[in-house]
Amino acid sequence: MTPKKGRDALAIRQESDDATLNICLDTLAKGKQALVFCSTRRGAESQAERTAHAVASKSAELETLGEEALHALPSPTKQCKRLAACVKKGIAFHHAGLHSRQRELIEDKFREGVIKIICSTPTLAMGLDLPAFRVVIRDLKRFGGGGAWGMADIPVLEYEQMAGRAGRPGKEEYGEAIVLADTEEQKELRVERYLNGEPEQIFSKLAVEPVLRTYVLSLIASEFVTARDGLHAFFSKTFYAKQYGDTRKLNAILDSMARKLQEWEFLEGGDAGTEGAAGRKAGAQPLFRSAKDVLDERLRATPLGKRVAELYLDPMTAHFLVGSLRESDRRGGKPRDFALLQMLTSCLELRPLLRPRAREVEGIVEKTMAEIDTLLVRPPPQFTEDWDEFLMTLKTALFLQDWIEEVQEDALLETYGIAPGEVHAKLERADWLVYGCEELSRILGLHALRTPLGRLRLRLKHGAKEELLPLLQLKGIGRVRARKLLNNGIRTLQHIKDADVSVLAGLVGKQVALDLKKQVGQDVSPEKVQVRPNKRKGQTSMSDY
Repeated sequence: MTPKKGRDALAIRQESDDATLNICLDTLAKGKQALVFCSTRRGAESQAERTAHAVASKSAELETLGEEALHALPSPTKQCKRLAACVKKGIAFHHAGLHSRQRELIEDKFREGVIKIICSTPTLAMGLDLPAFRVVIRDLKRFGGGGAWGMADIPVLEYEQMAGRAGRPGKEEYGEAIVLADTEEQKELRVERYLNGEPEQIFSKLAVEPVLRTYVLSLIASEFVTARDGLHAFFSKTFYAKQYGDTRKLNAILDSMARKLQEWEFLEGGDAGTEGAAGRKAGAQPLFRSAKDVLDERLRATPLGKRVAELYLDPMTAHFLVGSLRESDRRGGKPRDFALLQMLTSCLELRPLLRPRAREVEGIVEKTMAEIDTLLVRPPPQFTEDWDEFLMTLKTALFLQDWIEEVQEDALLETYGIAPGEVHAKLERADWLVYGCEELSRILGLHALRTPLGRLRLRLKHGAKEELLPLLQLKGIGRVRARKLLNNGIRTLQHIKDADVSVLAGLVGKQVALDLKKQVGQDVSPEKVQVRPNKRKGQTSMSDY
């Protein structure tokens, strides 16, 4: 099914039983580009590989591009190798499991016309300016969750988002958005649903409670809103209020949310708020005596609440972290790394969590049994929904534990089924949460916790064991170089000072060696660096043997 102008051009040669492959080959024969949307990552990868296998042409530029895709990670994974093989043929797959450098490389080279076909999950259609002559929507069904288990039709809005990538304004007279149908009956159903159907209604994201909580706190912390009436007035002008309709009920929700934020020590109101912290310590009643008594007073963010808003943390997450940090301080302020990691995986911000397979459950329990008593989150009763979620936090924490123990991305993919792109996305969010914990500890006066949190943050950033931390503080040193230095007896900054610059250069390269010496206060002349033949940093050629 395509726009009218494109129908005459759709006499596609049937070179195989794979209709999508035939369309891709026809697109290449026309010298055009295409986006192929698949419902799963595995589907996108396999479609790209089938297309690449059917393409014979190669070029020096694509060969170089394939090597860039392969070596986007220090240690290439199987996924990297599969991607590189496709890219060398001008074909690529694209999904959230790729490293960000690989995704950017594919997107840039597609815009330049070097990569001709991208097989992708629907995420590529969201927020990226990446038009093509043809869009092939291979899968119009997707496995659903949240009460819609099984294969379900994708929304009309999603179809329109993908189909809208067809055609380049100013470059093409028209574009072709192609939907596949196996039978005439299926074709009629798809025309009725997607070409003639109405898009679904859109809903305000303020209807999601974490978003609403965050905005309420941010408005008050920034002093954009300073009183109950102002809070009501602001939200009365939003799309959410228009959809909600019942203003009195909406105001009651906002009042309830403000009370909750005050109970969590993020807000204070008038005199009641001023005496709140001391009152709670003395066993006084909660700050809010009634909605009207206190919410009519001026609303202010506490120092803790203001910092939570500045960190863009969901207030519920911040409340959970505050409670966990206080519990750790009560125990002596020396939490184990696994306890901190499991605390992080209990936050909404690290969703989706890694789901244990049935055969993995026993192993996960065995691996974490020694840590259970040290956890800051109390385990729920077994054989409940909460227990299943708890197991997911444990599996995700085990993945993070392996990362800081220097397990490579390929092994993580094999063990946990988590691709490099997902690894680094989770690490970015974990880094944000650990930084948030450091800031919360500072404001709460829990200073003993800042050292273990800072240490964990550095290990998460580099994926390194604790013994590498002194070296990781140096600019230009990651876990690979740090490990190489440590294996050669260079463990501390003093060892860097004492080491011969030529020895350092043989391990990490001349320029890095000179920079390391400069960082420890020694200005060494480049002429003093003498690296023995075949001892340079980097790949070794066959002639070196």
